[in-house]
Amino acid sequence: MANCVLSDAILVNQYISGNEVALSHLIDRHKSKIYGFIYSKVQDKDVANDIFQDAFIKVIHTLKTNKYNEEGKFLPWVIRISHNLIVDSYRKSNKMPMQRDKEEYSVFDYMVDSSPNIENFLISNQIELDVKRLIDMLPEDQREVINLRIYDDLSFKEIADLTGVSINTALGRMRYALLNLRKNIEKNQIILND
Repeated sequence: MANCVLSDAILVNQYISGNEVALSHLIDRHKSKIYGFIYSKVQDKDVANDIFQDAFIKVIHTLKTNKYNEEGKFLPWVIRISHNLIVDSYRKSNKMPMQRDKEEYSVFDYMVDSSPNIENFLISNQIELDVKRLIDMLPEDQREVINLRIYDDLSFKEIADLTGVSINTALGRMRYALLNLRKNIEKNQIILND
C-alpha cells in the first residue's frame, strides 16, 4: 500500500540502498507503459519481452553501479533505454545473412545501397539541428512538454503526472510551444523539409 504514494525517486533510492522490493514496485508501476511502448514499435511479443527484460537488466546495472542521475524522471529514462534497445534490435535483425557466391546467384544480387546520399544526409542533419535549436529557444516548461511528448512518447496524462500540473496545463504548454516554434521558424526563415 505504501508504494502507491512513494515517488519513483524515493523507490529508486530505496532500491539503491538495498531494498530489492522497491524495484518490483517500480516495475509494477510502469510495466504496462514501458511494455506497451516497446510492443508498439516491434509488433512482436517475444521480441518485446526480450527488450523489456534487457531494459530492466540495464536499469538494474545502472542503479547498482551508482551511475543513475536522479532527476525525478525514472519513466522517461527507462523509455529512452528501451528505445535504444529497440534500435539495436532492428540493426541486428537487418544484418545481411552470410551468403557465398554460386553459379545460380551472386551475393551482389542481395546487396542494395539504401543509404542516403551525402546531400540528403546533410539536409537531414541540418533539419535535425534546426529543430533542436528551435526547441532550445522555448521556455523551460514548454521545452519539457515537447521533449516528453515527442521524444519520450508520453501521454498528456503522464506528462501532467510527471511535471505535477493538470492535463489542461500540459496541453496548454504544448499548444504554446507549437505556436512559439511556428513563430521562430517564420522569424528565422527556416525551411524544415528536404
